[in-house]
Amino acid sequence: MHQSSLMDVIGERLGERVDEFLIPPPVFEAMKGEIIDIDLDVGTLTTRFPVLEAYQNPYRSMQGGMVAAAVDNTLGPLSMLVAPPNVTRRLEMKYSRPIMMDLEFITVKGQHIGGEGRNLVLKAEVRGPEGQLLARARASHWILEEGR
Repeated sequence: MHQSSLMDVIGERLGERVDEFLIPPPVFEAMKGEIIDIDLDVGTLTTRFPVLEAYQNPYRSMQGGMVAAAVDNTLGPLSMLVAPPNVTRRLEMKYSRPIMMDLEFITVKGQHIGGEGRNLVLKAEVRGPEGQLLARARASHWILEEGR
C-alpha cells in the first residue's frame, strides 16, 4: 500500500472528521518519511526515514529525539488505522546502538499488540539498512472517544 493509499484509509476511518486532522502530518513530511509496507491483518506499518546531517547530536550520531520522532511518526499513523482518533500517552525508547551518519536511512516497523478499553498498546523496532537493530519502543495511546 502506498503512502497516499494509507492516508486514504485513515481518512475513511475518520469519516466526516477527516478535516479536523492534518493527514499526513507536516512533521512526517518534514522528516521525509516514507511508507514502505502495511499489513492490516497483523497490525503492522513499516516506514523509512533518511538519516540527515541536520539530525546530528554532538557525537555525530542521530539525536535520540529524532529517532523517537521517527517512531512516533510510525506508530501514530498505525494507531489511526486501529482506532482513530487517539493520542500518544507514553512512548518508551530503548536505544541499542548509535545511528551514525554513514547510514542512509532507518526503517521503523510498528505493530499494534493489544489494548483494553480506551488504551492501545503498540511496539516498534528501528533497524538500519542491513537489518541491524538500533532501537526498540513501546507506546500506549489513548482513544479519545469511548466505544471505538
